[in-house]
Amino acid sequence: MKKNIWIWNHYATNMFKDQAGRHFWFAESLIKHGYNPTIFCASTVHNSNEVINVGNQKFISDQTNSIPFVFVKTPEYNGNGKQRIKNMLTFYKNLFPVAKEYAEQYGKPDVILASSVHPLTLVAGIKIAKKFDIPCVCEVRDLWPESIVAYGALKRNSIIAKALYQGEKWIYKNADSVIMTWEGGKEYIVDQNWENQIDLEKVKHINNGVVIDTFDRNSEEYTISDSDLDNKEFKNIVYAGSIRKVNNLGVLLDAAKLIKSKGRNDIRFLIFGSGDESEPLKRRCEEENIDNVVFKGRIERKYIPFILKKSYINILHNSSTSLDKYGQSQNKFFEYLAAGKCIVQTYTTGYSICEKFNCGISASIQNAEEIAKAIITACSDDRKNSLLGENARKAAYQFDFNKLTEKLINIIESIDERE
Repeated sequence: MKKNIWIWNHYATNMFKDQAGRHFWFAESLIKHGYNPTIFCASTVHNSNEVINVGNQKFISDQTNSIPFVFVKTPEYNGNGKQRIKNMLTFYKNLFPVAKEYAEQYGKPDVILASSVHPLTLVAGIKIAKKFDIPCVCEVRDLWPESIVAYGALKRNSIIAKALYQGEKWIYKNADSVIMTWEGGKEYIVDQNWENQIDLEKVKHINNGVVIDTFDRNSEEYTISDSDLDNKEFKNIVYAGSIRKVNNLGVLLDAAKLIKSKGRNDIRFLIFGSGDESEPLKRRCEEENIDNVVFKGRIERKYIPFILKKSYINILHNSSTSLDKYGQSQNKFFEYLAAGKCIVQTYTTGYSICEKFNCGISASIQNAEEIAKAIITACSDDRKNSLLGENARKAAYQFDFNKLTEKLINIIESIDERE
């Protein structure tokens, strides 16, 4: 059995502060199974001006909940421009001396789990694992450059995109195992025409998930008094998340207008979250008399479980792209499952969890008409709505991190068998 697992995630600094998140939960569960995980991350806190003070050292280490964190020195940045790219490059570059020094002090790992968002972390994982003569498991949570191409920020045939695709293929070829958070990961590789160069047997799937015990505990410990949530005259459709252009909440306002025009005055949207599109959308509601949408503002994350459990329907919404065919892995979706409420999904996906577990309704096309139709259908039969919610809760147990960690251990241990 392998004991020492190094988990590399550039942005896991937030997990140290929040005591939550994919790799924090993996680490918690790995400890229970007799492993010694260590999380390596940047000294900068993403989407924040906050930093971990490393001083003149290459890194410092600290612990939370018995999980060691190693903070690799990286420069501060704001936004998504050149400063952030410099931050990524520095993290990649500094991982090499930090890994060497940390191994000298505490011993080398038995395996490296290198996780995206950006691919440089995976490249470093493969190269450093080779130096240590150990396996590297590459976890892909964001497809670079495919996701950038899908959102229209990069042309597929551009020189940069072609170079990134070649780098992506190199990662899949050289990793000892590849974990994808979408069930259709193998299909993606086939679509790229790489199946003859990459061993599809080493491509595995572990979705995102939820720690159900923690979710339930938070829903009881962190409650709020909210007259809108408590109002039983309405069937509240809850959205919880960012309010930015990429989230395309304007289409929800269009759907809300349609629902009202059909005489369903008992259906109301509660929007929890913040972002630079909040004020324009609020103004639109005032100008167009959309009075069945209420913007609740930003809410501390710890209150989200309580809010989701108080809804009539939780709505899963973000801009639909060509990536949807490979499945779904949004973190909030698994909290929606744990809340035990009917889910309305404003788009369809391949490998649909909603369809597989019969826990919600998906709009066939992401437009106002189909979204309104799905919501009205879900609000027209209380008994069926309740049954879909019960199915959602049952499905959540398939994505509890205790169960997901067992999958991770099986992948790690199976590498030895292949070798």
